[in-house]
Amino acid sequence: MVRSLAPGLHVGALLMSALLLAAPGAARAADYAAVPGGTLASVLSTPADKGPARIAPFQLRVTPVTNAEFEAFVGAHPEWQRGRAPSAFVDGQYLHAWASAARPGPGLAPDAPVTAVSWFAAQAFCESEGGRLPTWAEWEYVAAADATHADARKLPEWRAQILSWYSQSSAGALPAVGGPANFYGVRNIHGLVWEWVDDFNALLVSADSRNQGDPDKLQFCGAGAISLQEKENYAILMRIALLSSLSATGTTDNLGFRCARSSPGESK
Repeated sequence: MVRSLAPGLHVGALLMSALLLAAPGAARAADYAAVPGGTLASVLSTPADKGPARIAPFQLRVTPVTNAEFEAFVGAHPEWQRGRAPSAFVDGQYLHAWASAARPGPGLAPDAPVTAVSWFAAQAFCESEGGRLPTWAEWEYVAAADATHADARKLPEWRAQILSWYSQSSAGALPAVGGPANFYGVRNIHGLVWEWVDDFNALLVSADSRNQGDPDKLQFCGAGAISLQEKENYAILMRIALLSSLSATGTTDNLGFRCARSSPGESK
């Protein structure tokens, strides 16, 4: 399903870690849900990806990272404030709606998910609390669950519920994180914001569905669907296409993140 991160991201991540370690402070403790290991059937039809992905036990943040949490992070790590973060790690729209370099704007509720954050900044936040971004397979493994099933992807009513969110406009202020938990105790995996994953740039999508302009408009469909084994699960195609369209410095107003941790004795 995925290949390793591009060399440029490895170099950038090392530089990012150096910046993070040079600053004092850390993000406050957050709630993580324990996710047991298992397998995830691939949705892409390349020969190397036909077998199911094996998921080692890991932990996932219960909710996306909020504006208040990211505010605390940039306060402790001012090198990640808007205007101070290196241009190699963020684009010109990074935290653009914040009122100042260190404070969210008036329309950004403290308990709403933070958005307009680059992959590098999200990864730095996760490292500050001893975590990392989840892999695509880990995120999709948890996202396959509803409230009572570990894998609800075959249930028509569940698919309809997910697509009902994808069909809605993402304009306007975001609501607070929280709400019902899924089978793993994770909240807001659907229905609030799109989310970064660690290996976003390793997803394989046709160029026809990668080059559609502004990712905020979610204009991602077409030829990319040809490579999917489960074409009826259109929501997965949309997630892959969105992530595939991004660069590590990129930001959008409907893309947030949550962190993961490998379970003791397990590696990513």
